[in-house]
Amino acid sequence: MSQYFDRFLATNQPLWDRLAQLTGRAGGGVSRLSAAEIDELVRLYQRTSSHLSYVRTYYDDPALVARLTGLVAAAGSVVYGARPKSLRAVVDFFRVTFPAALWHSRYFVAAAGVLFFVPAISVGAWLANSDRAIEASAPPALREAYLNEDFESYYSSKPATEFAAQVTTNNIQVGFLAFAGGVLLCVPTALLLVYNGGAVGVPAGLFVAAGESAKFFGLILPHGLLELTAIVIAGGAGLRVGWSLIDPGDRPRASALTEEGRRAVVVVLGLVATFAVAGLIEGFVTGSSLPTAARVGVGVVVEVAFVLYVCVLGREAAAQGRTGLLGEVAPAALPSLRAAPSP
Repeated sequence: MSQYFDRFLATNQPLWDRLAQLTGRAGGGVSRLSAAEIDELVRLYQRTSSHLSYVRTYYDDPALVARLTGLVAAAGSVVYGARPKSLRAVVDFFRVTFPAALWHSRYFVAAAGVLFFVPAISVGAWLANSDRAIEASAPPALREAYLNEDFESYYSSKPATEFAAQVTTNNIQVGFLAFAGGVLLCVPTALLLVYNGGAVGVPAGLFVAAGESAKFFGLILPHGLLELTAIVIAGGAGLRVGWSLIDPGDRPRASALTEEGRRAVVVVLGLVATFAVAGLIEGFVTGSSLPTAARVGVGVVVEVAFVLYVCVLGREAAAQGRTGLLGEVAPAALPSLRAAPSP
Protein backbone atom coordinates (compact mmCIF):
# COMPACT_ATOMS: atom_id res chain seq x y z
CA MET A 1 0.00 0.00 0.00
CA SER A 2 2.78 2.41 0.90
CA GLN A 3 4.54 2.11 -2.45
CA TYR A 4 1.31 2.82 -4.32
CA PHE A 5 0.62 5.84 -2.13
CA ASP A 6 4.14 7.19 -2.58
CA ARG A 7 3.84 6.82 -6.34
CA PHE A 8 0.41 8.47 -6.26
CA LEU A 9 1.86 11.49 -4.46
CA ALA A 10 4.95 11.70 -6.67
CA THR A 11 2.89 11.47 -9.86
CA ASN A 12 0.24 14.01 -8.96
CA GLN A 13 1.98 16.52 -6.69
CA PRO A 14 3.07 18.70 -9.65
CA LEU A 15 -0.50 18.68 -10.97
CA TRP A 16 -1.88 19.88 -7.62
CA ASP A 17 0.80 22.56 -7.31
CA ARG A 18 -0.02 23.83 -10.79
CA LEU A 19 -3.75 23.90 -10.01
CA ALA A 20 -3.06 25.86 -6.80
CA GLN A 21 -0.94 28.31 -8.79
CA LEU A 22 -3.59 28.90 -11.45
CA THR A 23 -6.37 29.15 -8.85
CA GLY A 24 -4.37 31.71 -6.88
CA ARG A 25 -3.81 33.86 -9.96
CA ALA A 26 -7.48 33.55 -11.02
CA GLY A 27 -8.57 34.64 -7.54
CA GLY A 28 -8.12 38.23 -8.67
CA GLY A 29 -10.24 37.56 -11.75
CA VAL A 30 -10.11 35.04 -14.60
CA SER A 31 -9.00 37.84 -16.91
CA ARG A 32 -5.55 37.28 -15.41
CA LEU A 33 -5.42 33.91 -17.17
CA SER A 34 -5.04 33.28 -20.87
CA ALA A 35 -7.57 31.14 -22.72
CA ALA A 36 -5.14 28.23 -22.69
CA GLU A 37 -4.61 28.62 -18.93
CA ILE A 38 -8.36 28.65 -18.30
CA ASP A 39 -8.69 25.39 -20.23
CA GLU A 40 -5.77 23.99 -18.24
CA LEU A 41 -7.41 25.08 -15.00
CA VAL A 42 -10.63 23.23 -15.90
CA ARG A 43 -8.73 20.05 -16.82
CA LEU A 44 -6.69 20.13 -13.62
CA TYR A 45 -9.80 20.76 -11.57
CA GLN A 46 -11.45 17.67 -13.09
CA ARG A 47 -8.39 15.53 -12.42
CA THR A 48 -8.03 16.75 -8.84
CA SER A 49 -11.73 16.14 -8.14
CA SER A 50 -11.17 12.56 -9.22
CA HIS A 51 -8.05 12.32 -7.06
CA LEU A 52 -10.03 13.51 -4.04
CA SER A 53 -12.66 10.82 -4.57
CA TYR A 54 -9.93 8.23 -5.03
CA VAL A 55 -8.07 9.24 -1.87
CA ARG A 56 -11.25 9.03 0.20
CA THR A 57 -11.86 5.52 -1.12
CA TYR A 58 -8.42 3.96 -0.93
CA TYR A 59 -6.19 5.91 1.45
CA ASP A 60 -6.68 6.87 5.09
CA ASP A 61 -4.90 10.22 5.06
CA PRO A 62 -7.02 13.01 6.60
CA ALA A 63 -4.36 15.63 5.88
CA LEU A 64 -4.32 14.87 2.15
CA VAL A 65 -8.13 14.71 2.05
CA ALA A 66 -8.33 18.13 3.72
CA ARG A 67 -5.77 19.61 1.35
CA LEU A 68 -7.45 18.30 -1.80
CA THR A 69 -10.90 19.28 -0.52
CA GLY A 70 -9.75 22.87 -0.07
CA LEU A 71 -8.03 22.90 -3.44
CA VAL A 72 -11.06 21.48 -5.26
CA ALA A 73 -13.40 23.93 -3.52
CA ALA A 74 -11.21 26.93 -4.39
CA ALA A 75 -10.71 25.83 -7.99
CA GLY A 76 -14.38 24.93 -8.36
CA SER A 77 -15.47 28.41 -7.35
CA VAL A 78 -13.23 29.83 -10.07
CA VAL A 79 -14.31 27.32 -12.72
CA TYR A 80 -18.03 27.69 -12.14
CA GLY A 81 -17.78 31.40 -11.52
CA ALA A 82 -16.15 31.77 -14.92
CA ARG A 83 -18.45 29.49 -16.89
CA PRO A 84 -21.56 31.13 -18.39
CA LYS A 85 -24.91 29.72 -17.41
CA SER A 86 -26.52 28.03 -20.38
CA LEU A 87 -29.28 25.72 -21.47
CA ARG A 88 -26.67 22.96 -21.58
CA ALA A 89 -25.97 23.43 -17.87
CA VAL A 90 -29.69 23.08 -17.11
CA VAL A 91 -29.93 19.95 -19.26
CA ASP A 92 -26.84 18.50 -17.55
CA PHE A 93 -28.41 19.20 -14.15
CA PHE A 94 -31.56 17.21 -14.91
CA ARG A 95 -29.84 14.55 -17.02
CA VAL A 96 -26.94 13.81 -14.67
CA THR A 97 -26.63 15.80 -11.45
CA PHE A 98 -30.15 15.50 -10.06
CA PRO A 99 -30.65 11.76 -10.77
CA ALA A 100 -27.11 11.09 -9.46
CA ALA A 101 -27.96 12.85 -6.19
CA LEU A 102 -31.17 10.83 -5.84
CA TRP A 103 -29.44 7.55 -6.61
CA HIS A 104 -26.64 8.33 -4.17
CA SER A 105 -29.25 9.02 -1.45
CA ARG A 106 -31.54 6.07 -2.21
CA TYR A 107 -31.09 4.33 1.15
CA PHE A 108 -32.01 7.49 3.05
CA VAL A 109 -35.01 7.95 0.76
CA ALA A 110 -36.04 4.38 1.61
CA ALA A 111 -35.76 5.20 5.33
CA ALA A 112 -37.88 8.31 4.79
CA GLY A 113 -40.43 6.18 2.96
CA VAL A 114 -40.72 3.89 5.97
CA LEU A 115 -41.19 6.88 8.30
CA PHE A 116 -43.95 8.24 6.05
CA PHE A 117 -45.88 5.21 4.82
CA VAL A 118 -45.86 3.07 7.96
CA PRO A 119 -47.86 5.72 9.92
CA ALA A 120 -50.05 6.35 6.86
CA ILE A 121 -50.96 2.68 6.51
CA SER A 122 -51.25 2.14 10.28
CA VAL A 123 -53.58 5.10 10.86
CA GLY A 124 -55.62 4.28 7.78
CA ALA A 125 -56.04 0.64 8.81
CA TRP A 126 -56.92 1.62 12.37
CA LEU A 127 -59.68 4.00 11.27
CA ALA A 128 -60.96 1.62 8.63
CA ASN A 129 -61.40 -1.18 11.17
CA SER A 130 -62.37 0.61 14.40
CA ASP A 131 -65.75 2.21 15.02
CA ARG A 132 -64.37 3.83 18.17
CA ALA A 133 -61.54 5.43 16.19
CA ILE A 134 -64.06 6.74 13.64
CA GLU A 135 -66.22 8.22 16.39
CA ALA A 136 -63.20 9.92 17.96
CA SER A 137 -61.93 11.41 14.69
CA ALA A 138 -64.68 14.03 14.25
CA PRO A 139 -68.38 14.69 14.92
CA PRO A 140 -70.74 12.74 12.59
CA ALA A 141 -71.93 15.86 10.75
CA LEU A 142 -68.36 16.94 9.91
CA ARG A 143 -67.43 13.44 8.79
CA GLU A 144 -70.47 13.26 6.51
CA ALA A 145 -69.76 16.66 4.95
CA TYR A 146 -66.11 15.75 4.45
CA LEU A 147 -66.89 12.41 2.82
CA ASN A 148 -69.78 13.57 0.65
CA GLU A 149 -68.66 17.02 -0.46
CA ASP A 150 -65.66 18.79 1.12
CA PHE A 151 -62.89 16.41 0.06
CA GLU A 152 -63.93 16.28 -3.59
CA SER A 153 -64.88 19.96 -3.91
CA TYR A 154 -61.45 21.02 -2.63
CA TYR A 155 -59.87 20.03 -5.97
CA SER A 156 -62.19 22.30 -7.93
CA SER A 157 -62.45 25.12 -5.40
CA LYS A 158 -60.35 27.53 -7.51
CA PRO A 159 -59.44 28.01 -11.18
CA ALA A 160 -56.97 25.31 -12.28
CA THR A 161 -54.03 27.66 -12.81
CA GLU A 162 -54.43 29.35 -9.44
CA PHE A 163 -55.00 26.04 -7.66
CA ALA A 164 -51.93 24.45 -9.27
CA ALA A 165 -49.76 27.40 -8.23
CA GLN A 166 -51.10 27.28 -4.66
CA VAL A 167 -50.55 23.56 -4.11
CA THR A 168 -47.11 23.72 -5.72
CA THR A 169 -46.06 26.47 -3.35
CA ASN A 170 -47.43 24.56 -0.36
CA ASN A 171 -45.70 21.34 -1.38
CA ILE A 172 -42.38 23.10 -1.89
CA GLN A 173 -42.68 24.54 1.62
CA VAL A 174 -43.36 21.08 3.08
CA GLY A 175 -40.46 19.62 1.12
CA PHE A 176 -38.11 22.37 2.25
CA LEU A 177 -39.07 21.85 5.90
CA ALA A 178 -38.47 18.11 5.53
CA PHE A 179 -35.02 18.83 4.13
CA ALA A 180 -34.02 21.66 6.49
CA GLY A 181 -35.13 19.80 9.61
CA GLY A 182 -32.43 17.22 9.04
CA VAL A 183 -29.75 19.63 10.26
CA LEU A 184 -31.05 19.07 13.81
CA LEU A 185 -29.80 15.47 13.89
CA CYS A 186 -32.69 14.15 11.74
CA VAL A 187 -35.32 14.55 14.49
CA PRO A 188 -37.56 17.29 12.98
CA THR A 189 -37.46 15.62 9.58
CA ALA A 190 -38.45 12.25 11.05
CA LEU A 191 -41.31 13.83 13.02
CA LEU A 192 -42.54 15.74 9.96
CA LEU A 193 -42.58 12.57 7.87
CA VAL A 194 -44.45 10.64 10.55
CA TYR A 195 -46.98 13.46 11.03
CA ASN A 196 -47.68 13.90 7.32
CA GLY A 197 -47.93 10.15 6.86
CA GLY A 198 -50.53 9.98 9.60
CA ALA A 199 -52.35 12.94 8.03
CA VAL A 200 -52.66 11.01 4.77
CA GLY A 201 -53.87 7.92 6.62
CA VAL A 202 -56.80 9.72 8.28
CA PRO A 203 -58.87 10.47 5.13
CA ALA A 204 -57.87 7.11 3.65
CA GLY A 205 -59.25 5.30 6.70
CA LEU A 206 -62.42 7.39 6.75
CA PHE A 207 -63.23 6.70 3.11
CA VAL A 208 -62.45 3.00 3.35
CA ALA A 209 -64.65 2.68 6.46
CA ALA A 210 -67.48 4.40 4.59
CA GLY A 211 -67.12 2.10 1.58
CA GLU A 212 -65.87 4.97 -0.59
CA SER A 213 -62.27 3.88 -1.15
CA ALA A 214 -62.60 4.17 -4.95
CA LYS A 215 -63.56 7.82 -4.58
CA PHE A 216 -60.62 8.57 -2.30
CA PHE A 217 -57.97 6.84 -4.37
CA GLY A 218 -59.47 8.20 -7.57
CA LEU A 219 -58.84 11.71 -6.27
CA ILE A 220 -55.53 11.22 -4.44
CA LEU A 221 -53.59 9.01 -6.84
CA PRO A 222 -53.44 11.23 -9.96
CA HIS A 223 -51.21 13.81 -8.28
CA GLY A 224 -50.44 12.07 -4.99
CA LEU A 225 -48.14 9.39 -6.38
CA LEU A 226 -45.58 11.95 -7.58
CA GLU A 227 -46.28 14.46 -4.82
CA LEU A 228 -45.79 12.00 -1.96
CA THR A 229 -42.72 10.55 -3.66
CA ALA A 230 -41.22 14.05 -3.79
CA ILE A 231 -41.98 14.69 -0.13
CA VAL A 232 -40.33 11.40 0.84
CA ILE A 233 -37.27 12.28 -1.28
CA ALA A 234 -37.01 15.67 0.44
CA GLY A 235 -37.18 13.87 3.77
CA GLY A 236 -34.46 11.48 2.63
CA ALA A 237 -32.22 14.43 1.75
CA GLY A 238 -32.84 15.88 5.21
CA LEU A 239 -32.03 12.58 6.89
CA ARG A 240 -28.79 12.33 4.94
CA VAL A 241 -27.73 15.83 6.01
CA GLY A 242 -28.52 15.03 9.64
CA TRP A 243 -26.75 11.69 9.49
CA SER A 244 -23.58 13.39 8.26
CA LEU A 245 -23.40 15.04 11.68
CA ILE A 246 -24.16 11.84 13.57
CA ASP A 247 -21.79 9.65 11.57
CA PRO A 248 -19.47 11.69 9.32
CA GLY A 249 -17.23 8.71 8.59
CA ASP A 250 -13.61 9.67 8.01
CA ARG A 251 -14.54 13.29 7.30
CA PRO A 252 -14.56 16.16 9.80
CA ARG A 253 -18.17 16.94 10.69
CA ALA A 254 -17.97 20.39 9.10
CA SER A 255 -16.67 18.92 5.85
CA ALA A 256 -19.29 16.16 5.90
CA LEU A 257 -22.08 18.67 6.48
CA THR A 258 -20.79 20.90 3.67
CA GLU A 259 -20.54 17.99 1.24
CA GLU A 260 -23.98 16.60 2.02
CA GLY A 261 -25.40 20.11 1.93
CA ARG A 262 -24.13 20.51 -1.64
CA ARG A 263 -25.88 17.30 -2.61
CA ALA A 264 -29.07 18.18 -0.72
CA VAL A 265 -29.29 21.54 -2.51
CA VAL A 266 -29.29 19.63 -5.82
CA VAL A 267 -32.15 17.44 -4.56
CA VAL A 268 -34.18 20.43 -3.40
CA LEU A 269 -33.70 22.32 -6.68
CA GLY A 270 -34.74 19.26 -8.66
CA LEU A 271 -37.77 18.71 -6.45
CA VAL A 272 -39.02 22.21 -7.22
CA ALA A 273 -39.63 21.02 -10.78
CA THR A 274 -41.08 17.73 -9.51
CA PHE A 275 -43.55 19.52 -7.25
CA ALA A 276 -44.47 21.82 -10.13
CA VAL A 277 -45.42 18.80 -12.26
CA ALA A 278 -47.44 17.32 -9.39
CA GLY A 279 -49.16 20.69 -8.91
CA LEU A 280 -50.11 20.86 -12.59
CA ILE A 281 -51.62 17.38 -12.39
CA GLU A 282 -53.53 18.29 -9.23
CA GLY A 283 -54.81 21.51 -10.78
CA PHE A 284 -55.70 20.28 -14.26
CA VAL A 285 -56.28 16.52 -13.93
CA THR A 286 -57.38 15.56 -10.39
CA GLY A 287 -60.37 17.92 -10.34
CA SER A 288 -61.25 17.49 -14.00
CA SER A 289 -64.22 15.69 -15.52
CA LEU A 290 -62.05 12.91 -16.92
CA PRO A 291 -63.05 9.35 -16.01
CA THR A 292 -61.43 8.05 -12.83
CA ALA A 293 -59.41 5.47 -14.74
CA ALA A 294 -57.97 8.15 -17.00
CA ARG A 295 -57.05 10.44 -14.10
CA VAL A 296 -55.39 7.64 -12.16
CA GLY A 297 -53.70 6.49 -15.35
CA VAL A 298 -52.04 9.89 -15.76
CA GLY A 299 -50.69 9.68 -12.21
CA VAL A 300 -49.38 6.14 -12.69
CA VAL A 301 -47.67 6.97 -16.00
CA VAL A 302 -45.96 10.05 -14.55
CA GLU A 303 -44.86 8.16 -11.42
CA VAL A 304 -43.43 5.25 -13.42
CA ALA A 305 -41.64 7.69 -15.72
CA PHE A 306 -40.10 9.47 -12.74
CA VAL A 307 -38.95 6.23 -11.09
CA LEU A 308 -37.39 5.03 -14.35
CA TYR A 309 -35.76 8.43 -14.80
CA VAL A 310 -34.12 8.19 -11.37
CA CYS A 311 -33.11 4.54 -11.64
CA VAL A 312 -31.80 4.55 -15.22
CA LEU A 313 -30.08 7.93 -15.30
CA GLY A 314 -29.07 7.74 -11.64
CA ARG A 315 -27.30 4.40 -12.09
CA GLU A 316 -25.71 5.61 -15.29
CA ALA A 317 -24.39 8.75 -13.59
CA ALA A 318 -23.14 6.71 -10.63
CA ALA A 319 -21.26 4.42 -13.02
CA GLN A 320 -19.52 7.54 -14.35
CA GLY A 321 -18.43 8.45 -10.84
CA ARG A 322 -20.99 11.21 -10.31
CA THR A 323 -22.51 11.55 -6.83
CA GLY A 324 -24.80 14.54 -7.37
CA LEU A 325 -22.72 17.20 -5.61
CA LEU A 326 -23.47 20.75 -6.69
CA GLY A 327 -20.69 21.80 -9.06
CA GLU A 328 -19.36 18.27 -9.49
CA VAL A 329 -17.53 17.40 -12.70
CA ALA A 330 -17.36 13.90 -14.16
CA PRO A 331 -14.13 12.22 -13.09
CA ALA A 332 -11.42 12.07 -15.75
CA ALA A 333 -9.49 8.90 -16.47
CA LEU A 334 -6.71 8.13 -14.02
CA PRO A 335 -4.16 6.04 -15.95
CA SER A 336 -1.45 6.66 -13.35
CA LEU A 337 -3.57 4.91 -10.71
CA ARG A 338 -4.48 1.69 -12.47
CA ALA A 339 -1.83 -0.26 -10.56
CA ALA A 340 -3.28 0.84 -7.23
CA PRO A 341 -4.86 -1.81 -4.99
CA SER A 342 -8.48 -2.79 -5.28
CA PRO A 343 -10.71 -1.76 -2.37
